[in-house]
Amino acid sequence: MIDEPSRARRIGILLICSMSLLIVGLDVTIVNIALPSIGRDFHASLSGLQWTIDAYTLALASLLMLSGSTADRLGRRRTFLIGLVTFSAGSLLCSLAPNLALLIVFRMVQAVGGSMLNPVAISIITNTFTVPRERAQAIGVWAAVVGVSMALGPVVGGVLVSSVGWRSIFWINIPVGLTAVVLARRYIPESKAAVARRVDIPGQALVITLLSSLTYGIIEGPSRGWSSPLIIGAATVAAVSLAALLVWERRVDTPLIELSFFRSVPFSSAAVIAMAAFAALGGFLFLNTLYLQDVRGLSPLHAGLDTLPMAAMTMLFPPLSGRIVGRQGARIPLVIAGIALSASCLMLVRLSPTTPFSWLFAAYVIFGIGFGLVNAPITNTAVSGMPRAQAGVAAAIASTSRQVGQTLGVAVVGSLVSVSLRSTSHSDFALASRAGWWALAGCGAALLVLGLVATSAWARGTAQRTAESFNPEFLEGNAAR
Repeated sequence: MIDEPSRARRIGILLICSMSLLIVGLDVTIVNIALPSIGRDFHASLSGLQWTIDAYTLALASLLMLSGSTADRLGRRRTFLIGLVTFSAGSLLCSLAPNLALLIVFRMVQAVGGSMLNPVAISIITNTFTVPRERAQAIGVWAAVVGVSMALGPVVGGVLVSSVGWRSIFWINIPVGLTAVVLARRYIPESKAAVARRVDIPGQALVITLLSSLTYGIIEGPSRGWSSPLIIGAATVAAVSLAALLVWERRVDTPLIELSFFRSVPFSSAAVIAMAAFAALGGFLFLNTLYLQDVRGLSPLHAGLDTLPMAAMTMLFPPLSGRIVGRQGARIPLVIAGIALSASCLMLVRLSPTTPFSWLFAAYVIFGIGFGLVNAPITNTAVSGMPRAQAGVAAAIASTSRQVGQTLGVAVVGSLVSVSLRSTSHSDFALASRAGWWALAGCGAALLVLGLVATSAWARGTAQRTAESFNPEFLEGNAAR
């Protein structure tokens, strides 16, 4: 039996795991700031810029569940280290990409490494902080790193793009990643699930096919035509893949996606809430970056500085959210988050080339508060009540939902803008983006409704019954404590 780590060691493990989230989160905000520069250098279309973001999030979403179960089986520290090395190597390749096609390929290499980081890190944290209240607070601190990366990303990215060029934005991941490798080898103990899971190759293939065909159809639909055979074919492949996945995962002994988890209403709601929240984030970053630089004519640095109010709120509020979840449950932060995300996106529906920066500032602050509050309840709901042996899989499903949401957010708002721009000039991007902002406001409304449903007494009962079905001694152990 492995001794319980000391408090100092637990804090050290939390910091090391947070470093992995830092480089992954940093990469998202930095790349968004660099999109206009990348587009000019490679003469990329709007769909090309969408793929620059979505190639990463799509590959990440496709592999997260596999990485979570692999880590539970082969060792969480070993998987974590491989992920850090792969992500760092992918970052180096991105900085050397000679064209847009190879940049997209190298972004997928980054994603392979990234898929081994976040779900594995949260699994390590879950198995290190065993007291529910401490775990909720640790998850809140871990989630706060999202805000740190978002705060650093726009500013550091703006400085690098303006002074050195967009290729330098990928360099910053390398020293952070390598430092995390050294520290993880020294301080993080190896851990595995008590019961090893087999790799579900058919399920993995179906997930990749589903997400790839769905994303391709959404992004390419405006340019190729929604009724074109290629787009109809992509939609058909997505529908067939989804149906086949649901049938297969019910029949296989060790499924890639544990469908029985979804009998828990809080867990199911957490997955959908994660999709809605991160769709709002992905769409917000994509639309706002192009608006500030292409419509308002700001430099990358100035655009990054203008988004700092949002980033600061996403840094300040996760620890508060973690404390609230630990003491009072997830309802309060979820309700406030849903209201805030909806309100901020509605404020941006009427964007124009002359919108006052004070109005933008207020919208950014409100959005940051909403997004800062939502991460801790998502993660805590996903892993709480689940057997610790399944922590990697449960966390991976929640992380996958985040990446699927971000992928679809960029794909959908980009397609809405593309449809509008077909009948307007590029100078009317602000007008063309209105449908996108309406869609993102809808994500906030969905988050609000699901937050109320997921925290009801009925929902808690479904979570308890689901946990008992995985571990018959669950209720007896809780009663004994």
